[in-house]
Amino acid sequence: MPKTKAKINIENVVACATLNQKIDLNAVVKGYPGVEYRPKRFPGLVFRLKRPKTATLIFSTGKMVCTGAKSEKESRRAVMTVVKELKKGGIIIISKPDLKVVNIVASARLGGKIDLEKAVFTLGKAMYEPEQFPGLIYRMDEPKVVILIFASGNLVCTGAKREQDVHDAVYKLHRILEEQQLIFYE
Repeated sequence: MPKTKAKINIENVVACATLNQKIDLNAVVKGYPGVEYRPKRFPGLVFRLKRPKTATLIFSTGKMVCTGAKSEKESRRAVMTVVKELKKGGIIIISKPDLKVVNIVASARLGGKIDLEKAVFTLGKAMYEPEQFPGLIYRMDEPKVVILIFASGNLVCTGAKREQDVHDAVYKLHRILEEQQLIFYE
């Protein structure tokens, strides 16, 4: 059990949703002039919400990508709000969206300094080239995530599909760093 508890913040949850139908993006623009749609530059429409503060890309295929949510629950709420708004704007939506979280990005503070020079050899599946990037890149197999580790004890965890995976990965890494005496507390 690590000496200190890591402080973890979910920074972004990316979720994909499928409506299983075609969407007329020009009709969405007519109902919601505030959306961003420039088909010559990008094939999707950007539907922004203030609450929760998210951006949802909507494609004519019926696929949607929601970014900016701070939790799995918030990403689900954002997609459902967008669907409700589309219906209000006269867009016929046949079924409930099929939603899946595809990436969670989180930051964490372990509260100690990390010896990256030693850690790169101890962790395995790690890469550290300080001339190119100040952090160590660690690919964890279980849970399957990538963690950027900085000498300051700050981390960025990406690739998780569930919030629990983030917590499990950070806890597991913290424990390994302590067991291998690679983290030092002031």
